[in-house]
Amino acid sequence: MAISLTLLFVVSGASFWFLRLTGARLGAMAALVPFALFAWFATYLPGIGNGFEVVETIPWVPSLDVALTFRLDGFSLLFTLLVTGIGTLVVLYANAYFGDAPATRRASFIGLILLFMGAMLGTVWSDNLIGLYVFWELTSLFSYLIIGFDSSKKDARKAALQSLIVTAGGGLALFGGILLIGLTLDTWSLSEIAARGPELAASPLAPAILVLVLIGAFTKSAQFPFHFWLPNAMAAPTPASAFLHSATMVKLGVYLLARLDAPMSSMPAFGPLLVFFGALTLLVAGLRALMQGGFKAILAQSTVGSLGLLVMLIGLGGEVASVAVVGFILAHALYKAALFFCAGTAIHATHQPDVMAMHRLGRGLPLTATACVLAALAMAGLPPLFAFIAKETIFEAMLDDGAGAVLLAAVVAGNAAFVMIGLTAALRPFFMGPDTPSKIHHRESPGLVAGPLLLGAAGLFFGLFPGMAAPLTNAAASAIAGTPVTFSLYLWHGFTPMLMLSLAVVALGIVLFLAWPLSLRTIGRSRFLANLLGDAGYNRLFDGTLTLAGASTRILQNGDQHRYTAIVVAAVLAIAAGTLAFVAPPARPDLSLDGFRLAPAAVLALMVAGGIIAAKVRSLMASVVSMGMIGFGSALIFLMNGAPDLALTQFSVEVLVVLILTALLLRMPVRTAASRTIAERRWDAVLSIAFAGLVFCGLIAMTGVPLDMTLSEFYGQTSYAQAYGRNVVNVILVDFRALDTMGEIAVICFAAAGVWGMLRIRAGRNGGRAA
Repeated sequence: MAISLTLLFVVSGASFWFLRLTGARLGAMAALVPFALFAWFATYLPGIGNGFEVVETIPWVPSLDVALTFRLDGFSLLFTLLVTGIGTLVVLYANAYFGDAPATRRASFIGLILLFMGAMLGTVWSDNLIGLYVFWELTSLFSYLIIGFDSSKKDARKAALQSLIVTAGGGLALFGGILLIGLTLDTWSLSEIAARGPELAASPLAPAILVLVLIGAFTKSAQFPFHFWLPNAMAAPTPASAFLHSATMVKLGVYLLARLDAPMSSMPAFGPLLVFFGALTLLVAGLRALMQGGFKAILAQSTVGSLGLLVMLIGLGGEVASVAVVGFILAHALYKAALFFCAGTAIHATHQPDVMAMHRLGRGLPLTATACVLAALAMAGLPPLFAFIAKETIFEAMLDDGAGAVLLAAVVAGNAAFVMIGLTAALRPFFMGPDTPSKIHHRESPGLVAGPLLLGAAGLFFGLFPGMAAPLTNAAASAIAGTPVTFSLYLWHGFTPMLMLSLAVVALGIVLFLAWPLSLRTIGRSRFLANLLGDAGYNRLFDGTLTLAGASTRILQNGDQHRYTAIVVAAVLAIAAGTLAFVAPPARPDLSLDGFRLAPAAVLALMVAGGIIAAKVRSLMASVVSMGMIGFGSALIFLMNGAPDLALTQFSVEVLVVLILTALLLRMPVRTAASRTIAERRWDAVLSIAFAGLVFCGLIAMTGVPLDMTLSEFYGQTSYAQAYGRNVVNVILVDFRALDTMGEIAVICFAAAGVWGMLRIRAGRNGGRAA
């Protein structure tokens, strides 16, 4: 698995350069990489179907018990095959879709798709929660780049930023939940966490863990109230939409919830919350679908509804629900990718994004129309497609769980919206409308039709022969449930309550299909509903944040360096004083005069006098010289305490500082007017006195406790033994604190370069003479 990830990342980086040279041929060849991974991991199915798992561990941060642990079981294998299989078709489709685009553009997109694929695989393979989180965030980053691929379009940039803010913000919440889980159970392993659910539920941190994990999963899988970002992500190119909606990032939240179902189901609120928000998301998506006219937009709403249905099924629990989850994941991936492929081909051919603007495209795009019909029948849940079996399993899981009439009605309504969307996608653009077909600018090509035809045929094949899918679905369901699951899939169960519910779904869906044009003209124009169910709340929060940032900038970043310094000093004072008050031990100052030496005291008095003079004098030159007294006094203190090397360094630095500041001041204009008001000077005095008091209290606190010599003894004992240096101070600076010293040297060099640049001002301002 580690080799597979490395291969994907390497190929994605190399594809950009090779595609620029070889054009479309290598674009098709790039699909060989995900196809090879699909074929390779398909060979694992017999063993994993029998309960075996593949585990690889790569040490990462051993001191924190963090490793890149990859585990392949039935559930991760299902996602692996979907990601690599559909990813292969996406690369082929993208190569044809961008056939007229420059090679650089095509290369960039295919490289991003392969990177996205690698991040997705890393997430579903990770058994360590820290590793999972790293790949989780990579999917957010790569999806941001893919959604905003058409960077010249404002909508694409806005949608990409919105997706990044929502998903990355949810990722931070998830990271908090992961840290709390690790703190509670002292492990990052998902497989170990799954076996310790009661212990996790008994923790006082359980409510916080539940909330944080749900926020992370809900933002990723577009659950209400975070449902708005996914439809807006339709600004991405169609191949990206097909991949995003069918097999990749949006199902990661579902994947994580299913993984954590075993341990978190011990929390009483976990299941009911998933059922409530999943059903609510399903209904909201169905209502918003009635308000959409764009081909891709209406399909996007069905994805949101499907994710809500999956979340609700995870909340139900039970063996049948586990089978229903994995069955619907498989069915949804097959028909949703095919529908997006068909939508992209239709939009690409007509240059029209609206379904109502397309008429009888079946004549000019017959293969696309065929694939779209197969995928639409699957979305409608009609036999003999595999999606019909998945829908029957969903209703069976609900009846077994004793779902109430309200929940059943919500699921029937949501699935009816799927029927409406499927019929709309298949009939209106390809077979309905005026007798004159829409003008077609681009004809079908093998790369555009191969993907949807294969996916549509796969949905039909698994529907006619469901036993072929059973090993994969049972293995995936077993991984979710934590116990072996053997559930037989049948196309025909007889006249059962599930069949009656399916008939009700189809009947209501046909009604919604017929009413869709009317709803589009009525509720589709409702600004209230659009704001209530869309991203108006996000936009207000985003705009409010920018307004607050602008106000803060006007107050804090007003160009006054004195104010900047005052704010920083005040913040440091508040933080340090609070820490000193609540953390420092009680101070017991030593007021005796034992060890008092007159010479250092006299030097300190001169340093204090220098500071007072620097603050009182009006001449900048006199102030610089007075400040120099403090630096030279520090050097004398070093010298009196047996550190001549430090004293020499301090003398040299202080001379340079005084000379440089003097040279700069000589080239600055003379300011005659006072730059500070009396109130500002008083505030400066308050801060100065407070800072001095804080330093004094800190010294009292430090000297009031016994001096801990552990670190000094360590340096004294190891400086020669390990660094071969007898000067302990030099060893500390050069060896033990080498990076700090290098950073300090870099700062000095940058400062010197800046000063040199200021001193070399050409005197176009100074008589043409170089300064």
